[in-house]
Amino acid sequence: MKIRNKIAAALLLTASLTATSTWAQNSLRSAYFLEGYTYRHQLNPAFASERNYVGMPVLGNFNLGLQSTVGVSNFLYKLPDGKLTTFLNESVNAGEFLGDLKDHNRLNFDLDMNIISFGFHAWGGFNTFDIGIKSGIRANLPKDLFEFAKVGSQNGNSEYNLKDMGFYTNNYAEIALGHSHRINEKITVGAKMKFLLGLYNADFHVNDMRLVLSDEKWSVSGDGEFSTAGLVDIPTKIKDKKVTDDFGNISYEQEEELDFDNIEVGDPIGGFGMAFDFGATYKVRDDLELSLALLDLGWISYKNAVKGGMAMEPWEFNGFHNIPFDSDNAQPGQSIEDQIDNLTDDLEDLFKMKVAGEDKHTKALGATLNIGALYTFPYYNKLKFGFLESTRINGRYSWSEGRFSANVSPVKCFDASISYAISSFGSSFGWMLNFHTRGFNLFLGTNHQFFKVTPQFIPVNNANMNVSLGINFPFGKAKTL
Repeated sequence: MKIRNKIAAALLLTASLTATSTWAQNSLRSAYFLEGYTYRHQLNPAFASERNYVGMPVLGNFNLGLQSTVGVSNFLYKLPDGKLTTFLNESVNAGEFLGDLKDHNRLNFDLDMNIISFGFHAWGGFNTFDIGIKSGIRANLPKDLFEFAKVGSQNGNSEYNLKDMGFYTNNYAEIALGHSHRINEKITVGAKMKFLLGLYNADFHVNDMRLVLSDEKWSVSGDGEFSTAGLVDIPTKIKDKKVTDDFGNISYEQEEELDFDNIEVGDPIGGFGMAFDFGATYKVRDDLELSLALLDLGWISYKNAVKGGMAMEPWEFNGFHNIPFDSDNAQPGQSIEDQIDNLTDDLEDLFKMKVAGEDKHTKALGATLNIGALYTFPYYNKLKFGFLESTRINGRYSWSEGRFSANVSPVKCFDASISYAISSFGSSFGWMLNFHTRGFNLFLGTNHQFFKVTPQFIPVNNANMNVSLGINFPFGKAKTL
C-alpha cells in the first residue's frame, strides 16, 4: 500500500474509533400531519393521540435511519469485464470520482427505540410516558481526504486541507413525561420533561490539518481533539518516545496517550442530564393550522471523561540523508535502517492521541426545530396538504429539510401520507400507512424511500434510507383536546 494511502487509512481509523456504537432525532416526519399517528407528540408535544394507548415493548415505536450525501456508487465502479473495483483503481478517472463528491461529505446513522410507552387523556389534556433508547453516529469527511488518497502528489506539488473532519456519537436512555393542553379554540400547547442517562459519548474532530506533498519534501501540520466517556472505557498508557537531536544523540521522553488496543467496559451509566420539548399549534381558520415545536433542548453531563489531543507538531520529511556506505559503522541514527525506523515512528506518532486530561464534561443535545402548516382541501375535508420545515441545530453536524405532504383519512380507522423532501442530504420520497382502531394500531412508513440497492441491501446512490414501524394497543373512546 502506498504511504499516502496508509496515512489516509490512519486518519479514517483514528476517527472511526470514536464511533464504536450507533443518538437520534429520527422520528417519522412523514407522519407529522396524520392525526391518527400515535406518536405525533414526539414531533410536537402539543399534538395528542386520539385514544389512550399502550405500546408494545420495543416494537411500539421503532426507527432506524441512514442519511448521507454519498452512496456506494461514489466509491465502487464497474470494470469492462463487469467486475467491481474501488475508486483507488488506476482505471477510475480521478476527475470523474472527485467530481461527484461534496466539499464536505456527511453521514448520519440513527437508532430510536421505545422500550415502554403509554398515553392517556386526563387532567384537562393528554399525557404521555416514554422510556426509550436514542443512539446515533455523525461523520463529516472533507473531499480533500479522498483526493489525497486518490491523487497524492501526482501533480508535483499538492496541498490538502482536512479542516473540520470529524466523527461524533452519542448514546443515551431517555425517560420522558409529556402533557398537551388546549388553551382555547385556536391555541393548543404542550411540553415534555426528559431525564437522560448517558451511555456513551465520543467526539473526534480536526481543527486544522494541512498535508503538503512535493518532489522535494512532505510536511504535515495541524491539530485535532478527541473526548470519550461512558460505557466504552479507553485506558491510557505511558510510552517512551525516542528523540534524536541534530547531532544524532538519542534520548527518550515519556508521553501519556490513549490505548486503543486495550479498550475495556466502563460504567453502564456514564452521565446524567435533562432535556425539554416545547410545542404549540394555532388554528388560523377552519382550513389552516400552523404548528411550532422545539425538541431536545438539553444536555448530558458525563463523568470520568477522557480527553485527548492529536497535536501535530509541524513534521517534515525531505528524504534520507548522509547514508554511509557501511551501515555497521554508521553514527547512531544515520544508518538507512535507523532512518527508516525513525520515519515509521514519526508517522505513527502523528496520529496518536495524547492525553489532555481526565475530567467531567457536559455535552448539549442537538436540538430540532419543526415548523408546520396544514391546509384542508375545501372540496374533500379528509384530504389535507402539509409543509414541514425541520432544522437540526448541532454545530458542524446541523442539517435542514423541507417536506411537502398529502395526507388522507378516507375512513376513521385508516390514514396515509405521501411526501417529498429536499434536505441537506438531497431529495427523498416518504410515505406512511397507519391502521388505528380501538384495541390495535399498526403503522409502517419511511422518511427516505430507496429504489435501488446492492445485494447487501445498501442504497446505491445517496445512502438515504429509513424504516419506522410500531404496534400499539389503543383503548377507550376517541377524543380530541
